[in-house]
Amino acid sequence: AMWRYGVEERAGPHNPEYRLFFKDGAGRYISPFHDIPIYADAGKNVFNMVVEVPRWTNAKMEISTKEPLNPIKQDVKKGKLRFVANVFPHKGYIWNYGAIPQTWEDPSHKDENTGCCGDNDPIDVCEIGSKVCSRGEVIQVKVLGTLALIDEGETDWKVIAINVEDPEAASYNDIEDVRRMKPGYLEATVDWFRRYKVPDGKPENQFAFNGEFKGKDFALDVIKGTHEHWKALITKKTDGGEINCTNLTVSESPFCCSQDCAKATVDA
Repeated sequence: AMWRYGVEERAGPHNPEYRLFFKDGAGRYISPFHDIPIYADAGKNVFNMVVEVPRWTNAKMEISTKEPLNPIKQDVKKGKLRFVANVFPHKGYIWNYGAIPQTWEDPSHKDENTGCCGDNDPIDVCEIGSKVCSRGEVIQVKVLGTLALIDEGETDWKVIAINVEDPEAASYNDIEDVRRMKPGYLEATVDWFRRYKVPDGKPENQFAFNGEFKGKDFALDVIKGTHEHWKALITKKTDGGEINCTNLTVSESPFCCSQDCAKATVDA
């Protein structure tokens, strides 16, 4: 399938200066956080997903929410590039991992389900299809459910989804289908999120709902809520603090800028 988006690398891998910038189909620089629409097809509840970490890899790559145009970069902790340890018996991330654009978990908003505030990032997605995606790939996904991780006291929703182009996508319509089609995979997902920070000396993570997955309808409501928080952020109705809201397509946003300004950012 043709990508509707392209990427451009700055600096090499394993370099703290590494950045992956995004372009639209016409080659104009954009923000993957603000300029890629949340929906690929709103009527069918098909969402865009920006792949940050391909399955079976360990480098903790993420959309840099505090830099202009929000390129993907590798997370740095205490001056060191961050890699996720292997959680036995898994190698690296066990799904294609990324985010839904135009969503934001507001750190000033206490979630009524979890009692914790948002983690200040776009909402996370675990894509369970058979294809190993590329870093920076923008895919279209069907949402199947969600897991509420409490990560160091913050609400961190993990949306479970499948690429609409997966050969088995038609068989997946809700979280129970994952249980039926991939026995043990949801349990492995909870186990992974519970333990992935332990090798870094952190305690095990906690979950809301005793680590139970919520289904599709619940997940859609959560995503829609984070989209509303993003709208408030991008139109400056909410103070986003250090979040960089530079964008090229949200006309009602005071942070909307020109392509010249975007190019200057990339070339800086």
